[in-house]
Amino acid sequence: MKQASDTLMYREAQEAAEVIERQLTANVGVLSALGAHLRAHPPRFIVTCARGSSDHAAAYAKYVFETRLGLITASASPSIASIYDADLKLDGALFIAISQSGKSPDLLRSAQAAKDAGALVVAMVNVEDSPLAELAHTVIPLKAGPELSVAATKSYLATLAATLQLAAHWGNDDALHEAVRRLPDDLRRGWDADWSALSEGLKQTSNLFVVGRGYGFGAALEAALKLKETCGLHAEAFSAAEVKHGPMALVGEGFPVLFFAQDDGTLDNTLSVAREFRARGAHVWVAAPGIEGEGVLPLPSGIEPIVTPLLAVQSFYRAASALALSRGFDPDVPPHLRKVTETM
Repeated sequence: MKQASDTLMYREAQEAAEVIERQLTANVGVLSALGAHLRAHPPRFIVTCARGSSDHAAAYAKYVFETRLGLITASASPSIASIYDADLKLDGALFIAISQSGKSPDLLRSAQAAKDAGALVVAMVNVEDSPLAELAHTVIPLKAGPELSVAATKSYLATLAATLQLAAHWGNDDALHEAVRRLPDDLRRGWDADWSALSEGLKQTSNLFVVGRGYGFGAALEAALKLKETCGLHAEAFSAAEVKHGPMALVGEGFPVLFFAQDDGTLDNTLSVAREFRARGAHVWVAAPGIEGEGVLPLPSGIEPIVTPLLAVQSFYRAASALALSRGFDPDVPPHLRKVTETM
């Protein structure tokens, strides 16, 4: 029987530290130049465009750009251009298209429409000779290398890291540069964290919530997708600020909830919601650094809140690989899915 460590999902997630180390060396020139251009010609706002895991990376980017750069960042639906053929007023905007393959027709149509409308188009893409890369004004290569598992792992973490690097170069942010410089070593420190309590606890589960807030919300979205994709689990993601507005009516005895938290202004609220759900009899797991207690999933100490989601998602990928196998699924070949999804 295949072991968790034998899966492509496991092995590719384990490569994240190496991938980001490669990014830091290879992309310094393009990011330094792009950062200087954006300081000299500040965009009016930022628009992201992506689907699937890449869109969850864009949700993380929204919090990074808005907190570190003070620029409103919105997600554009590709169908606005590809289906509705609407003309968006994007003159003076920064348009960031995120894709592993750079081939999806609707994303290409959206990027072209943004370019025609006067936006500066930046592509974060893993395939450097893809149609999206050719279309963009500037390409930020993810440098993840071939990713063979249908479930994206290292390319997702590479996108988050590229987002941090862009923000650091753009804002001349020494603290963020330092956090990113340490990131490969932090990821290596975190790889062996024991999240078996999660993979054991979800074996017989049918439904669960995944909750995060701020920098951690994109991690919640990504985890919920991967639980559906690789483990056959119905998982829904919510913000800790929103989960009590209706969804909590489902949370009762034995209901599973996974929380992602980081040590910033969102921590107390997120932990408070976790305690409330546990008091209702819910089965609660919390991934957060520096806390102890029932259901805590370990993360390395001394990490910056803004990079915490990368370490949490890396550990989650490892746990999800084991969980999928225990539930009778191969995480590398989810049913009915292909590696490249081309939507119109």
